[in-house]
Amino acid sequence: MELLTHPVGVSHFLVVGAVLFIAGVVCMAVKRNALGILMGIELVLNGANINFVAFSSELLNHDSSYRLGLDGQLISLFVIVLAAAEAAVALAITLNFYNNHSTVDVDRADELKG
Repeated sequence: MELLTHPVGVSHFLVVGAVLFIAGVVCMAVKRNALGILMGIELVLNGANINFVAFSSELLNHDSSYRLGLDGQLISLFVIVLAAAEAAVALAITLNFYNNHSTVDVDRADELKG
């Protein structure tokens, strides 16, 4: 329980990032809906972004051996842009599949196999 008594540091952000990452992986594994799977992917990417920003922050990480500097924030911005592009392409595929099949159930997407 030392985590609850100490001031906010990198370990707190790592715990939040891990919780978001695990929630996203569980969401991707359990959901049959394509939109639910997309939300799970976004949770995974946001969990990784929290860790990148926490490692790059000078206020959170006083030990310079773990600090990434501005690199973590740039990587986080790149991940956000990548997530936006991924969401746009995946939503277009999902809407096209819904127009053809009237469902977004990924188990019925057998026609997409090559």
